[in-house]
Amino acid sequence: MEKNEILKKSKKETILHVGLIILGTILLLIPAFHSNIWFDESYSVAIVNHSFSEIWTIGSYDVHPILYYWMLKVLNLIFGQNIIVYRLFSVIGIVVLGILGLTHIKKDFGKTAGLLFTFFSFFLPTMLNYALEIRMYSWTIVFVTLMAIYLYRFIKNKKTKNLILFGIFSIASCYMHYYALVAAGIINLGLIIYVIRNKEKIANSTIRNFIIVEICQVLLYLPWFICFVFQALRVGSGFWITLEFPQIIYDLLDFQFKGSLSQAIPLAVSVLLYIYLIYIIIKNIRKKEDIKVGIIPIAIYIVIIIAMALVSRITPILYARYLFTITGLLIFSISYFLAKENNKFMIGLICGVILVLSAYNLIENVNANYDQSNEAPIEYLKENLQPDDILIYSDMGNGGVTAIFLNENKQYFINLGNWSIEDAYKAYAPQMEVASTIEEATENANGRIFIVDTGDLTLYNQIKDNPKYNTVSIEKFEAKYHNYTYNMVILEKTQ
Repeated sequence: MEKNEILKKSKKETILHVGLIILGTILLLIPAFHSNIWFDESYSVAIVNHSFSEIWTIGSYDVHPILYYWMLKVLNLIFGQNIIVYRLFSVIGIVVLGILGLTHIKKDFGKTAGLLFTFFSFFLPTMLNYALEIRMYSWTIVFVTLMAIYLYRFIKNKKTKNLILFGIFSIASCYMHYYALVAAGIINLGLIIYVIRNKEKIANSTIRNFIIVEICQVLLYLPWFICFVFQALRVGSGFWITLEFPQIIYDLLDFQFKGSLSQAIPLAVSVLLYIYLIYIIIKNIRKKEDIKVGIIPIAIYIVIIIAMALVSRITPILYARYLFTITGLLIFSISYFLAKENNKFMIGLICGVILVLSAYNLIENVNANYDQSNEAPIEYLKENLQPDDILIYSDMGNGGVTAIFLNENKQYFINLGNWSIEDAYKAYAPQMEVASTIEEATENANGRIFIVDTGDLTLYNQIKDNPKYNTVSIEKFEAKYHNYTYNMVILEKTQ
């Protein structure tokens, strides 16, 4: 093939790849322009209204590290509290992940692997869902993936630049999410073993730089280590995650393929794809092909699941949603083996099925995110609240949303379960405080009491027979975003 023909072909491939990135970005943006939030998002929005030092202090009582909150705080300083800007920041994370297929994976592993990596980064149904979350997930997957990429590049050519970038993305991953911390720990341990076993083949200057990078990572993580231990003990003393068998198995298998869809079809697709990948792996092993590059990332992914499953025998921390942070490793291995097999029919079939799932998932997200029912509960409160009225709730699903959008009336979270959440929920201060009982929250109320209650009226049932309060009205709202149900109860004090 002549040089001009090669250049033309390369240019067409690049245009195709860029076009895929643009198409994927449009897919992510279509359902992104809304201001609805759910509890986890409300926490992100609330905590970044505090200073960097306060985020560190309050975040030390949360169940996640604080780097994402600091990143979001920068946006807060520039744009103020802007839900759409926060959400678009998450979208950018997944766009960056998709671009890595063109800028990194293609360069290191070929055009087919790079194109597939970009495709799965945008079109696996779960990618859309977490691209829209005002949470740490989309940027965590970027940092973990970059950590793995620069690990590979360092091992391949021993360049100091790649070692430094590996260290940067490794410590960044540790400060983003604890599943990413485990991934970084496994990868760094593997790298230490590799360096020890190959020290005769590695220049002394490279080993010195490696030791410096490892020490720097330890020193940089030490300030948060105490917080990590404290958080681990809090989780160990009882937390909201529960494991239900066999549901957890289904969730682990189909998480990347499900998004907002019902389980049956995504589960079937995921199982069939994994069977096909096993077939490719076995085929290459029999041919004595060197496939370590493709095996190691998916092996790390599986080891993390096994580790979390073992820890979950003591306290449940195995949760499918958290796998998103390390999904870049899985996407790479899938892309690597499909490209290695290079079966155009199977690649086309798999991508076609993923596109269908992605299209249905997009429709589900558009319908849920832009439904008018989402605005009704907060509009009702804004129209009916008077200056002396207070709001109370015992469920932070509804309460967290209320705390973000209504900050002129005093609010109280009634801690019926006596959870140790007072310090973590300072994220919602000053508009919200934690109270142990309804009486504690309402004793000094001069106006009416608005209960922002759940679908089963959990808090109202605690107070409805108390003669100190008179029920004025109950209004029910069904919000399609995250399927939240609100019962708005207005009470008047009789005594």
